[in-house]
Amino acid sequence: MAAFRIVEILYPGLTQLDFTGPHTVFTRLPDTEVVVASRDGGEIASDGGLTFAHTRRLAEIDRCDLICIPGGFSATEAANDAALIAEIQRLAAGARYLTSVCTGSLILGAAGLLRGRRAACHWAWRQMLPLFGAIPDQGRVVRDGNIITGGGVTAGIDFALTVAAELAGEDVAMAIQLGLEYAPASPFNSGRPELAPPHVLAVVQARMDAAMPARLAQAKTAASMMTQGACFDTPLRVGSA
Repeated sequence: MAAFRIVEILYPGLTQLDFTGPHTVFTRLPDTEVVVASRDGGEIASDGGLTFAHTRRLAEIDRCDLICIPGGFSATEAANDAALIAEIQRLAAGARYLTSVCTGSLILGAAGLLRGRRAACHWAWRQMLPLFGAIPDQGRVVRDGNIITGGGVTAGIDFALTVAAELAGEDVAMAIQLGLEYAPASPFNSGRPELAPPHVLAVVQARMDAAMPARLAQAKTAASMMTQGACFDTPLRVGSA
């Protein structure tokens, strides 16, 4: 029997922890092949300057069992990349699971894969999900059928452990968690808007608000392309979970 194949789809400007957190978990799963891919293959630079080398070219990958798309400030730009979206749709047609972390759910949405489905996203950008027919959910990890999505950045580790339990059972997932010594004990209780001190929230919100017009415009353009079917090269027949 072939190994369960996970394809992690990268694009320029992604947030590296959205990718590396889940990747660390996935590569510890038994009987699993993890493929790191991008539209053109080769090097992909993250938003923090860390570059990932030797990614596979998506067109060369014939199939997968699970797609995972990380987020990043460039996610709305990637959502407008017709060639990338077409490759995601092609692989999604035969995948058992469709997954994302943070604003990666906006890319799943742009591929037409979240219509009528609940999905997580980073708190600052969650409001964009309805543009793609998705239902925003504030959960840190959200499952709707065969779609599993994680919230912002660090939620990717919780998301990946949830996927690990789904694929290999809770004992395997807990063993991976123990091996990683993943026992969060944050020095500050400010990881969500409702928990952060008002002055801290104001600073971060202002930063996000400054980026909102450009990102929202990109999301609306991607949603328009989805609605018009401009990116759709293949029917969306997602495999059953």
